[in-house]
Amino acid sequence: MMLLRFGAACGVVLGLSIGVPGAVEAFTGETTATSLVIGLGVAFGPPALTAFFLLRGNGSGTFRAVAYGLNAIGLGLFAGVAFALNLVLFFLSDAVVEDVLDGPTGAVVRICGLVFVAGTVLFGATMIRDRVFPAVPAWGYTVTLPLLALLAPLDDTPLTSAVHLLAAASLIWLSATVWTSSSRRTLVPA
Repeated sequence: MMLLRFGAACGVVLGLSIGVPGAVEAFTGETTATSLVIGLGVAFGPPALTAFFLLRGNGSGTFRAVAYGLNAIGLGLFAGVAFALNLVLFFLSDAVVEDVLDGPTGAVVRICGLVFVAGTVLFGATMIRDRVFPAVPAWGYTVTLPLLALLAPLDDTPLTSAVHLLAAASLIWLSATVWTSSSRRTLVPA
């Protein structure tokens, strides 16, 4: 129960660390403060994902386990990319960033993004299929988180801010579902 609640709390922090900067960036563009929040907030993703996985009734089987594993690996890779983009490359000149991303680093960043997208879509599909979570945030997770990865290389626009807000709302809603369910001791049996 404590692991579920910890994961749910991390999901809320993750959602806020995506949504609040996204809302601010709609008006200011990317800033040092918003980059800091997003870059550090991704650390709360793995406990949230684990809580989503452990919620009882979320199905079982090989597909679900593989989807979770791929999502966990992709999330770890994308967290590293988000950290680097927001807390390292953000502070470098455009010319240096272009040189870095034109080399092998750019290819690795794209591969990490693809693994994240594939894992998120597959795990999101299990949440939709198993119907433990409400449909709206399950679909939101499945669609908006991959969009965050796909839109990351683009400049901040009202569209990217809207995707940040929808992803944040989905994560917070999923986390609230885990939190309320955890009071009923709904862990997946070993």
